[in-house]
Amino acid sequence: MLPDHLSHAERFRMARNVGFEVVQAPTTLDEGTAEEMKNAADKASIRIDSVMNMDHWKYPLSSSDSAVVEKSLAGMRTSLHNAKLWGSDAVLLVPAVVNAQTPYREAWKRSQEQIRKLIPLAEGSKIAIAIEEVWNKFLLSPIEMEQYIQEFKSPWIKAWFDTGNVLFYGYPQDWIRTLGKYIVKLHIKDFKRQGDGYAWVNLGDGDADWNEVRKALMETGYAGSAIAELKGGDEAYLRDLSRRMDRLLLGRA
Repeated sequence: MLPDHLSHAERFRMARNVGFEVVQAPTTLDEGTAEEMKNAADKASIRIDSVMNMDHWKYPLSSSDSAVVEKSLAGMRTSLHNAKLWGSDAVLLVPAVVNAQTPYREAWKRSQEQIRKLIPLAEGSKIAIAIEEVWNKFLLSPIEMEQYIQEFKSPWIKAWFDTGNVLFYGYPQDWIRTLGKYIVKLHIKDFKRQGDGYAWVNLGDGDADWNEVRKALMETGYAGSAIAELKGGDEAYLRDLSRRMDRLLLGRA
């Protein structure tokens, strides 16, 4: 979301100046770039809170092709190493993709089998693997997602909950209350139905009931971070977004 024509140092300074305390960074293969990002974040007094794993859509863990799965596992290992370097405590993972080639039951079984291979690395690094619900035709209800996570029987498999992704077919407050203690991180965005279509909109301009979202977070005792995931913009846009997050999530005027 931060302007890509700026250096890492400039991006992190901008994020901190407009009111953000943490950022999420993508999987970074080059070790020199990863070190540069760590140093830039430290100087800006902002924390790289989490890692957005980058290979899970192109190379899903649910694939029947072992070469595809290995690329996905390699991407997650890199993400976990990035997280350890940056001092992050979670890596976001889209666990599977259901499609014409991958039946639902197989997506469940295959993805769990592969994720279990990553648990020792996550445990050794003390970094959670945070499963996100997205439009991948998988984990379509909060009860199902809770069961999927519970079956790992590991404290290192958690939920990354996105407030916007469920608005098309559910209510974020319901998901928050159901997943409860399993939620380790939040993505914050808003969504508006428009007839038979929809649009991603700025926070507070969509269908999310932020009063109910805030209540659900308080009831479940959530104390983690909230990462905005919207379109990018300039400093004025980001400053306004920071204020919207304070108002909608914290109830600040």
